[in-house]
Amino acid sequence: MITFRSKPVWLAVMMALSASMTAGAEETVDTVPEKILPEVDVSASKLLPSQDVEGYVARGSRTATRTETLLKDVPQSISVVTDELIEDQAMRSVEDAVRYVPGVQATQGEGNRDALVFRGNQTTADFFVDGMRDDVQYYRDFYNIERVEVLKGPNGMIFGRGGSGGVLNRVSKEASFDPVRELTLQVGSYDQRRAAIDIGQAISESAAFRLNAVAEDGNSYRDGVSLRRHGINPTITFLPTDKTKIVLSAEYFTDHRTADRGIPSFRGRPFQTDESTFFGNADLSETEVEVQNYSALIEHQFDNGVTLRNRTMYADYDKYYQNVYANSAVNNAGNYTVAAYHDDTQRENLFNQTDVLYTLTAGSIEHRLLGGMEFGRQDTDNFRVRPGSGTLTTAQSATNPTFTGPVVFNTRQTDNSSQIDVSALYIQDQIVFSPKFEAVLGLRYDKFETDFENNLTGQDIDADDDFVSPRAGLIFKPVENVSVYTSYSMAYVPRAGEQLTSLTVTNATFDPEEFKNYEVGAKWDVSTNLALTAAVYKLERENVAIADPANAANTILIDGQETEGFELGIAGNITPKWSVFGGYTYQEAKITKDQSATITEGNRLPNTPEQTLSLWNKYDISDMWSVALGIISREDSYASADNTVELPGYTRVDAAVFAKLDKNLRLQFNIENLLDKEYYLYAHNNNNITPGSPIAGRATLIYDF
Repeated sequence: MITFRSKPVWLAVMMALSASMTAGAEETVDTVPEKILPEVDVSASKLLPSQDVEGYVARGSRTATRTETLLKDVPQSISVVTDELIEDQAMRSVEDAVRYVPGVQATQGEGNRDALVFRGNQTTADFFVDGMRDDVQYYRDFYNIERVEVLKGPNGMIFGRGGSGGVLNRVSKEASFDPVRELTLQVGSYDQRRAAIDIGQAISESAAFRLNAVAEDGNSYRDGVSLRRHGINPTITFLPTDKTKIVLSAEYFTDHRTADRGIPSFRGRPFQTDESTFFGNADLSETEVEVQNYSALIEHQFDNGVTLRNRTMYADYDKYYQNVYANSAVNNAGNYTVAAYHDDTQRENLFNQTDVLYTLTAGSIEHRLLGGMEFGRQDTDNFRVRPGSGTLTTAQSATNPTFTGPVVFNTRQTDNSSQIDVSALYIQDQIVFSPKFEAVLGLRYDKFETDFENNLTGQDIDADDDFVSPRAGLIFKPVENVSVYTSYSMAYVPRAGEQLTSLTVTNATFDPEEFKNYEVGAKWDVSTNLALTAAVYKLERENVAIADPANAANTILIDGQETEGFELGIAGNITPKWSVFGGYTYQEAKITKDQSATITEGNRLPNTPEQTLSLWNKYDISDMWSVALGIISREDSYASADNTVELPGYTRVDAAVFAKLDKNLRLQFNIENLLDKEYYLYAHNNNNITPGSPIAGRATLIYDF
């Protein structure tokens, strides 16, 4: 049973020690008169697995199974970025969070959105907050985030559609009854300035309040590129009874920046130029998002052992971006082609999830049962406008890459509206056969109804998809702190696509894309604050739509993509003074059947190096001083699936110095690319490649008051 309020653990322990010492004295000292001591009722709440975090190690999660489960009892590869790691690396974004996570790569996202590659599968939509879908294309901030959970492999049973290669879930900060008073000030290279505040406290015996807010602006090592964002997020927690918890949250967030699509290629490699050079026009390339998010959680425990949990989230997104960018390689004459467009998206999401949990013991077997349902609606309006024919140059000089001509957006390329209705039912049984054997069995049914209207042609397209997402895993624990598992899972992506704008008359009748994952792994809790993980996996992508090689007028479905890989992960303390986080990944991600004249069998998937290694090390020199060193190494990869432009591999070194000036004041200095390495970070396609930043620093002051 979850205890929402209890005596502080330190008080309970002190009372127990006091009672023990007093009783011991009575037994050994005969001259002390006998006393009758008052009975002491010692009680301390046990941390839930999702709350059990120490340093860089998280021992459990609620997200992976929708139940409170130790990570070693989840048959899936999971990396958790804890609050201490977020603070030590001065993380502000999704890209920062996955930098040291094995098996995941950030990509460019056309300079206007978060984009990740999970096991070779690129996504801009598999983002969640507190288990709820947050799928509009924008850059997320971490000012109100407690920790980040990266779940790898298809996650259809838990999250529904998408999650084909993995998902990223942000766990938000929640109002609690412990007082919080923290002010964070940061300054960095290229005029970066940031301030964040986190304050909260109990406002009565049964209510608590918390407020997180952030403001940031700055420039970049890229010419003409700037950033400005603000966010505020109040939360309130109510405990009307000892068995009921209500959490209300509201967020307003806005992010305004330059949409930076990097540099083009030349003869199969990134064009050689200064890393600051902007191709196109920075002044005419901007992106802005405004997010309003409201959520409510109600959780109640009944006397019969049943727990009921309901979460509702409404989010309103207003997003646009405009870019003038390189749309070709640099040719032998030293010229490239300029392209431009303006894209606008409005989306309203309304989701409601209800979970019912119950633990049943049948003989020697324990069943941790979960049943639930999800209902959602997503209304999306999207249009794209391009300049009229002939208004952009086809021969802009790469040595003078800024396009200065007029850009008039007067030709509407796409204009569509969609309404998505989602209803889902799911069941799961976590079976404990014995201390050594456990199993996880789950099944989810989704009904995905799409009403899509092409406003340019007047076509109204309806599509209904029904899909079942299974999950099965077997866990063997030879000893208590070691688990070995095998698992199978599936996920689907309907033809509306991850951004719900891809439905056509042609593909409306096609079955959704399918993703199947086979995984064998091991997890070892070496100690209470050090965890090692390993996984071997195979991920298959089926029902890929391509033009029929025998008749280009027809479209056929093929099983066209596969990723086989191995990953190692480490998190925690090697010694009491030495903390680490990172991992190693080897993966072969490839096309398995010809999909076009240039995307052919054997081609490697883009932005997916065969080998990656990332390791962050922090060492406490004394109670006051600490230092950190991080190494990120990537083998070469390709900018797109046609494998015509190669991104060279690189090794980069990061560092940090920490000073705890007193119990309330901390100062740290983070350095990115300590050795000033020239490298290419990632790409969106063959001619949108982002150079890595030269050496850069950020100083952060954290004051607890």
